[in-house]
Amino acid sequence: MQRVLIVGPCGAGKSTLAAQLEPALDLPLFHMDQLNWKPGWVESSKEEIREKLAAITAQERWLIDGTYGGTLAPRLERANTVLYLDYPIRLCVARLLKRIWTHRGQSRPDMTEDCPERFDLGFLFYLLRWNSGPKHRLEAALKGHEAKVIRFHDPIQLKRWLDSQSA
Repeated sequence: MQRVLIVGPCGAGKSTLAAQLEPALDLPLFHMDQLNWKPGWVESSKEEIREKLAAITAQERWLIDGTYGGTLAPRLERANTVLYLDYPIRLCVARLLKRIWTHRGQSRPDMTEDCPERFDLGFLFYLLRWNSGPKHRLEAALKGHEAKVIRFHDPIQLKRWLDSQSA
């Protein structure tokens, strides 16, 4: 695993998994949230993100967490491993709400400085609609890349896999 991409719904634990894998794999870690957001919750332009990602994905070794469908294709092309946290949405909602509560008013470690965690109803609705829209787009993007996708349906399955990697 030299070029690893972690995808899945909001709140699945992509950034948490990336933080676990970074030292174990000794890969440079890039968070899509940090690449996308500027201080004060100002969104980067699509061109800015594409330029940043082109420089990152041109490298031989990287770990990127975040789905961000609009920039997924070039990352999928270069990735040799895709870890897909295909978790139940009820679990992701619970984790998202816990994250909002735990980090409220503060920037998370995987987020750009001066982007304090906050409750965003539109973001919650996006997650609640994951299975009827975003998931279908992600599944379509993964077509042709199945050989490098490792899909996890729950955290227990992921833990077993992680344990097997360190054995």
